[in-house]
Amino acid sequence: MAITFTAWPSPNQDARPEAAGGIDILVLHYTGMASAGAALERMRDPAAKVSAHWCIDEDGQIYRLVPENMRAWHAGLSYWRRKHLVNDISIGVELVNPGHEFGYRPFPRAQMDALIALAGDILSRHEIAAADVLGHSDVAPLRKQDPGELFDWARLARHGIGVWPQAAGEPEQQAPALGIGDAGAEVRALQENLFDFGYGLSSDGHYGEESEAIVRAFQRHFRQARVDGVADGATRAILEHLLAQTGRAA
Repeated sequence: MAITFTAWPSPNQDARPEAAGGIDILVLHYTGMASAGAALERMRDPAAKVSAHWCIDEDGQIYRLVPENMRAWHAGLSYWRRKHLVNDISIGVELVNPGHEFGYRPFPRAQMDALIALAGDILSRHEIAAADVLGHSDVAPLRKQDPGELFDWARLARHGIGVWPQAAGEPEQQAPALGIGDAGAEVRALQENLFDFGYGLSSDGHYGEESEAIVRAFQRHFRQARVDGVADGATRAILEHLLAQTGRAA
């Protein structure tokens, strides 16, 4: 099905590096600004040096700012699956939402319907694995929170866009929680699992601020009822299940 959109060209783009390879990541964002108009204008402001390929308003209106063959400037300093500079190999979609700073709220049905149609079209044209449909917070967990814990990742997964845990085993939920200051083999195993799934995390066996931020990003995506950066047994079970579900277990 053809996607209906309004052209809203942004000068904030450049050529994708030839050495980067093909497009294999889709990154979803929220605009985090007070209005759609303010966000669209900022993404067209040369001084702002930010953009995305697409933007979807809350009423479902789709705007195209940057052609997909070009590099949009949406992810910034980022990492996923041993790849830095995610802009080189990704498509970025902004969802109009005031974000945590201006009154974060759920994403309306019309907006989600439009996203499902657009993302489905994008996935039909690019070789993007389900587990590589990500939030900005996944690729930049130390800096970003979007699209956040109110975003309906489960609904997207039901439409074949992204992944969602089908189940998590009960016994593992009784495992002790890991948090700031903890150290040892269990922390290292958690860090290695997060790294295998795609997050940029060193496996040093010490649960510091980096581990906490990345666990919080994982929870924003996959365990939205608890977003505190503490790797309790249920969070760890969900991660282990997703590794098996996606074939990314070491």
